Amino acid sequence: MTDTLRLTWDAPATRWEEAVPLGNGRIGAMAFGGPSGRYQLNDSTLWSGTPEGPARALARVRASGAGPERLAAVRDALARGDVRLAEDLLMAFEGPYSQEFLPLADLHVGIMGAVADDRDPARILDLDSATLTEALRVPGGRVTRRSWVSAPAQALIIDLTADVDFDVALELDSPLRGAPVDVIGALLLDVQAPVDGAPLHETSVSPPLRYAVDDNDEYDAFAAVAVALESDGEIDRTGARLVVRRARRLLIALSTSSRAESWWEDAEGDWRTLSRENIRDRARRRAEFAARLGADALLAAHISDRRRTTRARFAIGGRRQGAWSVDRDVLHGPDPLLRATIAAEYGMYLLASSSRAGSPPANLQGIWNDQLQPAWSSNYTININTEMNYWSAPALSAPDVMEPLLALVERLARSGADTARELYGCRGWVAHHNSDVWGWTLPVGDGHGAASWAIWMMGGVWLTHNLWDAYEFTADLTLLRERIWPVTRGAVEFCLDWLVSDADGRLHTSPSTAPENSYVAADGHPTALGLTAASDVSLVRALLERALVAIDDLEIDDPLEAEIRGALAALTPLRVGSDGRLLEWSDEVVEHEPLHRHLSPVVGLYPLDEVTPEGTPELFDASVRLIDARGPGAMGWSWAWKIALRARARQGEVAASLLDEALTPFDGDATRHGPVDGSEWGGLLPNLFSTHPPFQIDGNLGFPAAIVEMLVQSHSGRVYLLPAVPKSWRRGDVQGIGVRPGLILDLAWDEGMTTAAVLHNPGGVNRSVVVTDGERHVSVDIPAGSTSDVAAALASAGSSPLISDHLSPEGEHAR
Repeated sequence: MTDTLRLTWDAPATRWEEAVPLGNGRIGAMAFGGPSGRYQLNDSTLWSGTPEGPARALARVRASGAGPERLAAVRDALARGDVRLAEDLLMAFEGPYSQEFLPLADLHVGIMGAVADDRDPARILDLDSATLTEALRVPGGRVTRRSWVSAPAQALIIDLTADVDFDVALELDSPLRGAPVDVIGALLLDVQAPVDGAPLHETSVSPPLRYAVDDNDEYDAFAAVAVALESDGEIDRTGARLVVRRARRLLIALSTSSRAESWWEDAEGDWRTLSRENIRDRARRRAEFAARLGADALLAAHISDRRRTTRARFAIGGRRQGAWSVDRDVLHGPDPLLRATIAAEYGMYLLASSSRAGSPPANLQGIWNDQLQPAWSSNYTININTEMNYWSAPALSAPDVMEPLLALVERLARSGADTARELYGCRGWVAHHNSDVWGWTLPVGDGHGAASWAIWMMGGVWLTHNLWDAYEFTADLTLLRERIWPVTRGAVEFCLDWLVSDADGRLHTSPSTAPENSYVAADGHPTALGLTAASDVSLVRALLERALVAIDDLEIDDPLEAEIRGALAALTPLRVGSDGRLLEWSDEVVEHEPLHRHLSPVVGLYPLDEVTPEGTPELFDASVRLIDARGPGAMGWSWAWKIALRARARQGEVAASLLDEALTPFDGDATRHGPVDGSEWGGLLPNLFSTHPPFQIDGNLGFPAAIVEMLVQSHSGRVYLLPAVPKSWRRGDVQGIGVRPGLILDLAWDEGMTTAAVLHNPGGVNRSVVVTDGERHVSVDIPAGSTSDVAAALASAGSSPLISDHLSPEGEHAR
């Protein structure tokens, strides 16, 4: 395929950070390539822990003294200014830790006597078809190996073809407790996962991975990996290896199955009674069925599925199609526009590969991890990282990849209802800083975690805003009514009960923290407690306002409406400090880390739309001043957030500069855990993973969202064309970009001016929207199932000022 976007590497991978990621949302494979043909494998349902783990931990925390009575004591201490007593009292609310996402297995597909073919790149990843192609020389000819992970077939597919005979040896093993099962002409591996996994920072937990004592001890954390073959060669078994001799065609299909997969699909189903043989059979049936289909049918179904899943396309600078060397063109190339295109496309590729309906959502590393104790457990960190993973999904017109996050939030709402009631005496549901596949909603820290990261009650609230984006970008009332409103309503109930009134009748949150940040208390030492964080105010206000919109859109009578309106009227406002910056806390204090990596105080600017230059100019200006003070750099996810914020501030040049920083190659030790304070910058690894270090996928998945914000924005009731395009992005086009309310945009520009803009309305309801392009504004009607030529309408529209005069397109605060 020559009309696609392809990434190339000149050599096979020698380490994990060089391997190519493949995936279908459930099965993740890191393909090393070369004659040895290693595939490091993950299954998105394979975590340490058990389904009962969160409930058991809640019972232990409650028994330790945590509960509404102790919460009252915490609030009393904070009201008296005794933050140290409050910190001590809050330790009882901490459960141990969320669980770990784990590696599953390794498959080796060694081609005997093969060497690299110097005539072609060693590895070619086609981002459009999501396939990896390699060419290897064998005596007398060459072998072509194509690999992909198919969602329709639920299998990793490896297709080898040659014009001469070749021999292949296949081996399958696991870094967990794995045991091969003897089967004829295939490979089958039993895998036992641990029932508890401690994060790296909990050094006192020994052993860090704990397995069930025996089959009857507790939850049977069992999984299976199956490999089926179709070949014209001879298949022999030699010990734990399969050897295929004198083949010219070999099709390998690998599939997985786990007890946790059945639990994820239906927590009320029969996952408890499944035998190990049932789980093995499911993996075998999938692999055997895929192998029987044949390579051509499998590939056609796979490509069709990927085209439906990822419909957006980027060509910043006008170039997209072609084969681009990762080393020469991307990491060390001279063209920042090509890098921006690839950052957007690669992020979209990774999201579609790591998040698909029916599987858990993408975690801190997507679905790719080779460590038994991965950084931060490779869990769901829900004070920014999980949310960022999904910022781009609505704008990329990818509802299928959004479904796993919705499923996780529904689980959190169920388990979080018990947490809200038992710990805080609140209605609704709550989630804190960390979660996992089992629906963990407790604070973590095990009684010694710092309040700055462990004691934060807004995790569930923030996640509901991702779901609200899914509604606004699709305008799907059925989705809102049946799935989004129930969890949103529960988050609203929690906030209404969580808010407390001060002496002036203003509502605020207590205890409150700004995610992972702190200030200097009166005793001269840092604390995270005692003041209401700006992020709490923005998240709660937006939630309550959106709840009123939902009630109106659904045309329902809800007794919460009066409570919501009362709370909005009394909610404490955001404040601006004496230096003109937005205050992170409700009082002006000395910051412990002035360059802190988190940008939570300006969450109202992005991803929310509480702060805008037109609607709240003073808060907008104060927000930009705070972003200025935080400076550039840090790590992938912080860069992505800063780029998106600069785009919302309509500072395209600054956004482009930050993007260039984020896309520079990282030349340090990728396995080393860099300091979390951002004092050492990350960058891109050889496989283009964004690193902290170590690798976290939120940077990769955040880049498309930030780049879209530079090109088009749809918030506050308008669609803004080219709101933050830097001068260097002279021309380009994008297709299939989702915009509110439920529309799809195709856009092209040249010399910074819109040359083509078409809005598509795929839904069954007529839509109207105001489109702004510089100082031109036009109201556009798009009938159901129709399109509208927005560029033509803009050409005949008059100009009028929209942005407040105090803000230039680049702003006075540009770096």
